[in-house]
Amino acid sequence: MATAAAASASEAEAEPKAGPEAEGEEDEAKAARARRKVLSRAVAAATYKTMGPEWDQQEEGVSESDGDEEYAMASSAESSPGEYEWGYDEEEKNQLEIERLEEQLSINVYDYNCHVDLIRLLRLEGELTKVRMARQKMSEIFPLTEELWLEWLHDETSMAMDGLDREHVYDLFERAVKDYICPNIWLEYGQYSVGGIGQKGGLEKVRSVFERALSSVGLHMTKGLAIWEAYREFESAIAEAARPMAGFLSPSDWEQTFDSQLEKVHSLFRRQLAIPLYDMEATFAEYEEWSEDPIPESVIQSYNKALQQLEKYKPYEEALLQAEAPRLAEYQAYIDFEMKIGDPARIQLIFERALVENCLVPDLWIRYSQYLDRQLKVKDLVLSAHSRAVRNCPWTVALWSRYLLALERHGVEHRVISVTFEKALSAGFIQATDYVEIWQAYLDYLRRRVDFKQDSSKELEELRSAFARSLEYLKQEVEERFNESGDPSCLIMQNWARIEARLCNNMQKARELWDSIMTRGNAKFANMWLEYYNLERAHGDTQHCRKALHRAVQCTSDYPEHVCEVLLTMERTEGTLEDWDIAVQKTETRLARVNEQRIKAAEKEAALAQQEEEKVEQRKRARAEKKALKKKKKIRGADKHRADEDDEKEWGDDEEEQPSKRRRVENSVPPAGEAEPGSEANLSRSSAPTATEPPSELKEVRVGARRRDVPKVPHDSSKDGVTVFVSNLPYGLGEPAATLRPLFEACGDVVEVRPIFSNRGDFRGYCYVEFREEAAALQALQLDRQSVEGRPMFVSPCVDKSKNPDFKVFRYSTALEKHKLFVSGLPFSCTKEELEEICKAHGTVKDIRLVTNRAGKPKGLAYVEYENESQASQAVLKMDGMTIRENVIKVAISNPPQRKVPEKPEARRASGSALLPRQVYGARGKGRTQLSLLPRALQRPSAATAQAENGPAVPPAGATPATTEAPKMSNADFAKLLLRK
Repeated sequence: MATAAAASASEAEAEPKAGPEAEGEEDEAKAARARRKVLSRAVAAATYKTMGPEWDQQEEGVSESDGDEEYAMASSAESSPGEYEWGYDEEEKNQLEIERLEEQLSINVYDYNCHVDLIRLLRLEGELTKVRMARQKMSEIFPLTEELWLEWLHDETSMAMDGLDREHVYDLFERAVKDYICPNIWLEYGQYSVGGIGQKGGLEKVRSVFERALSSVGLHMTKGLAIWEAYREFESAIAEAARPMAGFLSPSDWEQTFDSQLEKVHSLFRRQLAIPLYDMEATFAEYEEWSEDPIPESVIQSYNKALQQLEKYKPYEEALLQAEAPRLAEYQAYIDFEMKIGDPARIQLIFERALVENCLVPDLWIRYSQYLDRQLKVKDLVLSAHSRAVRNCPWTVALWSRYLLALERHGVEHRVISVTFEKALSAGFIQATDYVEIWQAYLDYLRRRVDFKQDSSKELEELRSAFARSLEYLKQEVEERFNESGDPSCLIMQNWARIEARLCNNMQKARELWDSIMTRGNAKFANMWLEYYNLERAHGDTQHCRKALHRAVQCTSDYPEHVCEVLLTMERTEGTLEDWDIAVQKTETRLARVNEQRIKAAEKEAALAQQEEEKVEQRKRARAEKKALKKKKKIRGADKHRADEDDEKEWGDDEEEQPSKRRRVENSVPPAGEAEPGSEANLSRSSAPTATEPPSELKEVRVGARRRDVPKVPHDSSKDGVTVFVSNLPYGLGEPAATLRPLFEACGDVVEVRPIFSNRGDFRGYCYVEFREEAAALQALQLDRQSVEGRPMFVSPCVDKSKNPDFKVFRYSTALEKHKLFVSGLPFSCTKEELEEICKAHGTVKDIRLVTNRAGKPKGLAYVEYENESQASQAVLKMDGMTIRENVIKVAISNPPQRKVPEKPEARRASGSALLPRQVYGARGKGRTQLSLLPRALQRPSAATAQAENGPAVPPAGATPATTEAPKMSNADFAKLLLRK
C-alpha cells in the first residue's frame, strides 16, 4: 500500500500550474490527472521489474500492461470525437466520396485538402489499413500539422499490442517531432515512452525522450512548463517507488540509490528555475515545499536572474498572446530581439515557433536557413530545416537552390543531391526564370565535382550531358508551359562555352555554342559580341577575334560605334596595313549606313510631330468655325422665332385644332446629340413654359435657362497642379457644386467647383475642382471610384491632352503581381465582405477590389491582394474551380495582358483607306422609317440631292453645306404656303 500512497502524494504534488496559456477547462484537467496516474503506476511496475520479484505486485494491484491500457484509455478519452451511427445510405455515400477523392489524388497528388478529406472519411469508415496508407502518403509529400499527427499517434497507440507495434509508434513519434516544434507531441511522446519502461532499456528511453524534449521546447516560455513538470513527476515517482525497496536491499545500497534519485529531482528543479518561464514563482514555491534542505544561494541567484530575463521577454510574449494568427509581424519583432541577444538555442526556438504558424512564408524560411548555414553549421539541424522549407514552399526556387548548396556543403553523397534536384524540377515553379536558376545551381554543383586536370572523366561527361539536357528541358518543357524559355540571353549556354574554353581547352566546342547563341536573336546586341570577343581573346587566336569583330560590325544595331572602336583598336595594335584598311572601310561604311538610318528615323519622327501639330491646328480652326456658325444660326433663328410668334397670333385658330400634337412637342425632351444646339427646335423648347407645364418641369426649365446665362469661364492651364478633373458623375445632379464641395473639402481648402453644362443647360457629368494647395489636390485623388448617388466617381489629375495626347490615368498595375489574384466568374450579387470571408481562410487579405462598369454595376471580376506571394499561391491551389452560388470561379495570379492602344483616325487616314462620306439622316435621326410629312406639291428638289449621270452632282463653287440644306419650317410657314396656293 506504500506505493499507492506514494502515487497519491505525487498526484497531489503535481497539480497543474496556472500560466498565461494554461487551460482551465475540466476535461483537460481530467486528462492530465489520468496521464499522471498512468505515469505513477507505470513507474511502480518498472520499479518492480528492476528491484526483483520479491516485491509483490499483485498486492499493489499493478500489472505490466496497466500502463499501456490506461494510457490508451486516457488518450482515447482525450481525442475520441464521439460515437457516430451511420446508416447504409451514408456509408454508400462515403464510399463514393472516397473513390472520388482517390481518383482526384491520382490526378493531382499535391492537393492538400483532398488528402485531409480522404483521411477523415477513411477514419470514419474504420478502414484502418487504408487510413495508415493515406497518412503515410500525405506525410511523404507534406509536413503534417500538430492536429494531424496527434490524431494519427492516438490511433496507432490504441492499436499497439506488442513490442513491434511499440517500435512502430516510436518511429512515428520521431517523424512527428521533426516536422514542426510541437510541445504537445513531445509531451505525448514522453508519456507514451513511460508505458514501455518495463522493457529492456525502458528507463533510459524515457529519460532520453524527456531530455530531447527539454532541448527542443524546454525554453518555450508558455508551453515548456508542461515538459519540465512531466519530467520531474516521472523522476519523483521513481524516487517514491524506491522507498518500499528498503527491506530488499542493504542499507548502504538503498540509501545510495534513493539519494541518487533525489538528486535527479533536485537537478531538474534547479535547471528549470534557471530558465525564464511563466509561473516561475509557483515552481519556486513547490521546490521550497518539496526540499527538506534550504535552497542553495546559487539557485536563488539563478532564479532571480531568470525573473529579470522574464520581464524583458514578457512584452513580446504578451504581444503574441494578444495578436491573431499568423502573427508574422510580432514574430519578426521577437526574432530581431533574440538576434540582438545572440543566444543560439533561443534564436532557433523562436524561429521554429514562428514557422509553425507561418510555414508558407518563404522569406521566413530563407532567413532561418541562412542563420543556420552561417552561425550554427550543425549538419542534421541545417539539412532538416532546408528539407522542411522545400516541403512547405515547393514553389520557391531560392529555397531549392539553398538546399542544394547545403547538401553539397555538408558532404552529402551525389545520388541524394541528384534526387533532390529532380524533385525541384517537379515542384511546379511559377516563372520560367525559376527553372533557369535551379538548373544553374545544379550545373554549378556538377562543375565543382569535375577534376579538370584529367582529359576525360565520368564527372565531366555527366556535366556535359547535364548542360545538353538543360537546354533541351528549357526548349521543350518550359517553353511549352510559359511560351518562353526563361533564358533569352542564353546564360546557361554562355556558362557552358566558358567552361569548354577555359577549363577544357576546347575552343571548337565553345565557338559552336556561341554560334548557337547568336542565332537565337542575340546577334544585334553589342555586349554579346564583345563577350565572345573577350573569350576568343583569352583562349583563342587573333584570326577568330578579327572574324568575330567583323561579324559584330555588320550585325550590331544597338551600339555599333563601340564595336567599331574595338575593331580599330585591335587592328591598330596587332593588324597589318591591309587589315587596318579593311577595318576602316567596313567601319566607315557601317557607320555611314547607321547615320543615314538615324537621319531618316529622325526626319520621320519630325514629320509625324509636324503632322500632329497641323492636325491640332485644324481641329482648333474647325471648332472655331463651328462655333461661329452656331452663333450665326442662333441669331438668325431668334429673328425667325419672333416672326413665327407674330404669325401664331394671326393663325391661333389653327393652333387650337391640334392641341395634343402641340403638347407633345412642347413637353418632349430630345436625346443628347439628336438636335443641333441653337436650332429652331431647341429654341422653341427652351422658350418660356406654358401654363400646361407642371411646376417641376417649370423649375427645371428655369434652372437650365439660368445655367445658359452663366458666362463660360475658360480653363486656366496654369492651375492644373492644384486642380483635379472629376468625371463619370450622374447627369441628374441638381446642384453639382453644392453636392461635391463637402466631399472634397475633407481634402483641403476648395477654391472653386466648376461643373460643365451643355448649351441647353444640362449637366454633362464632369467638372473641375480647384484647391488652394497642391497637396490637397494630390489627396483628392484618393477619392477616385468613390460612389456618388450610386455611381463611381472618377478623379484624375488635370492634364491638357492637347499637349499630352497619350496621357492616361490607370491607378492599378498592369504587370505581373505574384501576391495578387484575379478572380473571374463571380456572381453579380457577390459582395466584397463575402469574398473576403472566403479568401481570408488561405492567408492575410490586404485588399479586395470588385471590378465594376462606369455605372457601378459589378462585372463578376475581382482582384484579391494577399500579404505575400506564398499565400496567394496557396489560395490559387485551393480556390480555383470553387463553386460560389452555383457559379464556378476561376482564380489565377494577376498578370493582365498588355493594354492595346486604339488606332487613331489620323493613322487610318494615312494608311490610304478612303474615308466614306458621313451618312445624312432625316429630321427623325437614324431610324428605320424615314417618312416625310410634307405634301408632294410643296416639296422642292434640293441641290444636295440632285444626281448627275454617273454619280452625285458637284455643288457649285463657294457653296456651303448650310446653303444646300432645306430650311426647317414651322406650322405658320405651312399655313402661309397653303394660302398662297
